Amino acid sequence: MSAAANRPRPLVLVPTYNERDNVEPITAAILTALPDARVLIIDDASPDGTGALADGLAAADARVHVLHRAAKQGLGRAYLAGIDWALRHEDSFTHIITMDADFSHDPAYLPGLVAAVGETGADFAIGSRYVPGGGTRGWSLGRRLLSRGGGLYARTLLGLGLRDPTAGFVCYGRAALAALDRSAVAASGYGFQIEMKYRLVRAGRRARELPIVFPDRERGASKMTPAIALEAVGLCLRLRLRRS
Repeated sequence: MSAAANRPRPLVLVPTYNERDNVEPITAAILTALPDARVLIIDDASPDGTGALADGLAAADARVHVLHRAAKQGLGRAYLAGIDWALRHEDSFTHIITMDADFSHDPAYLPGLVAAVGETGADFAIGSRYVPGGGTRGWSLGRRLLSRGGGLYARTLLGLGLRDPTAGFVCYGRAALAALDRSAVAASGYGFQIEMKYRLVRAGRRARELPIVFPDRERGASKMTPAIALEAVGLCLRLRLRRS
């Protein structure tokens, strides 16, 4: 078998809602870090024109694809739609990566995450803020406490041996996602990140955490709301009760 046949074929999922200022530079940065990758922009009918900009990027570069959704339905639903899109492409993609559009997830970490899946025996790799070498930058004290507390809550309640269970920068091996019952995933918001890790670990899949530094976004507004945070709290409790 040729070296080209063995080369990873990553697909990077980038959900967007009102990310007009970020969608073009983040796409360019991803493709600079991973020239052989493909990017799927999943736009939830952004009223600021993000979707139209994404269409222009796709028209100019065959490595870029766009999935338009009719309305804002939550981060988790966007990622599930992207994963289903990826898996319909038979064996085209070996790695499926989730990341934010706002540069909180630095594309420079992408090659390391891809290499960690398969080469080290991991089924999925997490860009972790809370392993040695990782961290955050530009966060308020309240945000740091919320993130640490949320991670501790999820890790303790669900028995996850992960330092950063709420992380959203994740590289999944295709086989792990293909074997997962994705119809059972209930979270529509940021709780999706916890639920996916929980279900994969429960299925016997192996994780590896790699350190990243997570800065605050420079452009655009955060999509996190108290309702989204509460959804994640309730989700962890429901998953724990179902396991009992």
